[in-house]
Amino acid sequence: MALLTVDELSVTFTARGRRDVTAVSGVSFDVAQGEVVGLVGESGCGKSVTSLALMGLLPRKGVRLGGRVDFDGTDLLTLSQSRMRDLRGRQLAMIFQDPLSSLNPVVPIGVQVTEILTRHRGMRGARARKEAVSLLDRVGIPDPDRRLKEYPHQLSGGMRQRALIAMAVACAPRLLIADEPTTALDVTIQAQILELLRELVDQEGTALLMITHDLGVVAGLCDRVNVLYAGKVVEAAERRPLFSDPAHPYAHGLLGSIPRLDAPRGQPLSPIRGSINDTIAWADGCAFAPRCDHYTLECLEGTPALVEPEGLGQPGHLVRCVNPVLDSSDLHTPLLETPVMDASAEEGGDPGAAGGPAAGTEAPSGAATSGIPGHDGVSDAGTGSTPDTDPGATPGSEPGKDTPA
Repeated sequence: MALLTVDELSVTFTARGRRDVTAVSGVSFDVAQGEVVGLVGESGCGKSVTSLALMGLLPRKGVRLGGRVDFDGTDLLTLSQSRMRDLRGRQLAMIFQDPLSSLNPVVPIGVQVTEILTRHRGMRGARARKEAVSLLDRVGIPDPDRRLKEYPHQLSGGMRQRALIAMAVACAPRLLIADEPTTALDVTIQAQILELLRELVDQEGTALLMITHDLGVVAGLCDRVNVLYAGKVVEAAERRPLFSDPAHPYAHGLLGSIPRLDAPRGQPLSPIRGSINDTIAWADGCAFAPRCDHYTLECLEGTPALVEPEGLGQPGHLVRCVNPVLDSSDLHTPLLETPVMDASAEEGGDPGAAGGPAAGTEAPSGAATSGIPGHDGVSDAGTGSTPDTDPGATPGSEPGKDTPA
């Protein structure tokens, strides 16, 4: 039986005089005890908002929640703030993405760590301090006794992140949500932290929800993976089937954007065209259609269902796509071409000449998104985005981050 069951969770932000923004749209997944489940996707796909909703950390005003979050038989979305405070830290814990804004800047690290031990484990005085020193040492902070007296601004980014992890694991929670826990860490410390999380799962039976865009971390830690796009799960599978046989074009794009050490010298990456903003409403069709080279008109006929596609051969491998990629060689061969806009159309000719998708007509590479209802198209073949991936990075490392001192 799953410890955590998320059923059709939705999060909508509302503001007077502005249109509603749906950040999470019907997300469902399970996490069992002793299991590591990953949520992956580009920045803006709804990963962090999902985690904040699970922890009850979203504001009460201006946010509309839907669905059910069942934690050991209790719907977390219905609990009061005082009841959630009792659960947070003891049974539920979270490692936040930005340690500098998550730690209190005017309170020493030692006070912040021992506060959790006092609140949830009843430790005080020298006993709490001794346990705090042990926690900081466990996460790889040198000279932990001295660090307890220091303030967050006196620590490097990596040390602040490790202090935050120490606070999260202080009570050996039953469910740990890790939102980009290795963001500010160099590869050596990153390996230590991931090993610590794995030990917590194996020895304590903790259920771990790993939120990351680093597919190297996913490959080495997660048991099951959920790929999010525009607030919905578009593919869900065990780790090995997802990496060996991804079926959704978006999952293919994420994996294809990672530099490979075994790739021939000079081989270019395969970026995903456009950006996360190039999307359509799920009610109108697949939100990934404007960026997809594999779409047909059937993709624009309402929200695709999350089902097991025929011919994949992997039980439990779910894909939200009407044209899943069962053969990687067909990925960049558009199933539906679009017409070329000629000069006469731009100079006031027939406005229908550059209309919607038409089967059997030729189109230049990259023009596969023009004509999709509700989208202005991303037809520049040179425009692409990789999911938080630096071409000079290596798998398992965080691009754009400086190695902490």
